[in-house]
Amino acid sequence: MHDAVWFESNNMPAVFVATDEFVDSAVAQSTSLGLPEVPRVYIPHPMQDQTDEEMWAKAEEALDKLLAALVR
Repeated sequence: MHDAVWFESNNMPAVFVATDEFVDSAVAQSTSLGLPEVPRVYIPHPMQDQTDEEMWAKAEEALDKLLAALVR
């Protein structure tokens, strides 16, 4: 989150990416860093025990959201 806030604060597009387990934490942290509207994309949790196929599916699902968050 710190990196995304830094880049956004310096007029460089950035997107914070995390699993949906960390929504509340991301909101709290971006707010405390002074940029509550920092773009975010959440990927379904968990990640660590996924097969390659499941990881590719999550990546494909997130791609359009990531691009939309960067090109605004």
